Order: sequence, then structure tokens, then C-alpha cells
Amino acid sequence: MLLRAVLLLFAVAGIVAAQVIEFESGGLKYQTLSKNGLTVMFAHLPIQVREYSVLQVAASNGATIPCMVRPEDFVFTRDDGFAVRASSAESVVGELLNKAGRNDVVKLTSTYEMGLYGTVRFRSTNGYEQRRRSALAEVASTKLKAAAAASAIAFVETRLKPGESTDGAVFFPTLGRPLGAGKLRFTAGGQLFEFDVDPISDGPDR
Repeated sequence: MLLRAVLLLFAVAGIVAAQVIEFESGGLKYQTLSKNGLTVMFAHLPIQVREYSVLQVAASNGATIPCMVRPEDFVFTRDDGFAVRASSAESVVGELLNKAGRNDVVKLTSTYEMGLYGTVRFRSTNGYEQRRRSALAEVASTKLKAAAAASAIAFVETRLKPGESTDGAVFFPTLGRPLGAGKLRFTAGGQLFEFDVDPISDGPDR
């Protein structure tokens, strides 16, 4: 029941018809969409980190050419027309390092891993788990370990070769408010991925 296998299955299905598929796993509600071999899926994490709302995102490249994916290419537009673009991994990690406490990172990591290692597991080729092992092996202090964990969990700009996949947390600066209802749009490989998002009650500020 590897999520990677699920992603590949969705990618094959997406070659026939691009259609958003919804499913639940690990207590989270996912949406996934495939276009021309590239599969993108996400779930809204029930946690508020500082002033950010957070999505768990995974991408798998089943196409024959490389594809660049970046967190800044995710844009959420509320039903009232207000739009917010996801922050870069560098800016998020910098803010968490300067302002967030160890508990912020622990709660974020715990929530993320509950989804990642839930009923359907995701084994990406260069995602969170690989970044976490590499980062934590290089630091000793508690503060730096918290920064390293935050760095590992953030969805980073990645050039996905054919057959590669990645995952990470995408952060939207919402001033501590839930995202609400609206549309999530993501552009990669010349393809527009669009999802309808229902309102969700984020957890209390951490």
C-alpha cells in the first residue's frame, strides 16, 4: 500500500483523462490530479504554525522529460477573490529558525508524519524522509536540530527526472487564519492543476 504506487496508478489514469480524485488516508483528506504524466496530490494539515496554514504536498513525474516543481507556484484563491501565494522554503525555514520554538517544529513534524506514514505510505525518491536523515545527521545542538527538521519538512524547489517523486509541506502566510474555501492552483511543466478546496478548521496557533 505504498503511496508511490498510488501516485503511479493515478499518473497512468491521468494520461487518459485529467480528473481530480479524492481519498482519505492517515486521517487526512487528499486530492490528486494527473496531467501528461505529472501527478500532484495534497492534503490540508490540521495545524497552524506561527502565521502559516500548511498543506502536505507530493509530486511524482511519470512523464518522459524532467519537470521543475516549486512551492511558490502554489496559489490559493478564496471564494471572496483574495489570493495568497505559498512562501518559498528558504523564507519559511528562516522564520521558523528565528521565531518558532522547538515545540512548533515538533508539532509540525508529528502532524506531517502522521499523514505521511498513515494507511497509505509515501516513499519518495528525494522527499522529506531523505532530507530529514541527511539534515539531522549533520547537527548536534537542539536548536539546530529544530532548524534542520524544519528545513527537511518544507517542500523545496526540485527538478524531478522521469520516475522521480518528492513531498513536503507547503506554507501559506495567512496571518494565523484558516485558508477557508476556495481554489488551489499549481503550475508545473506547462500544466495548470486546479482543485476546489472546502473550508477546514485549522488547529489553534502553535
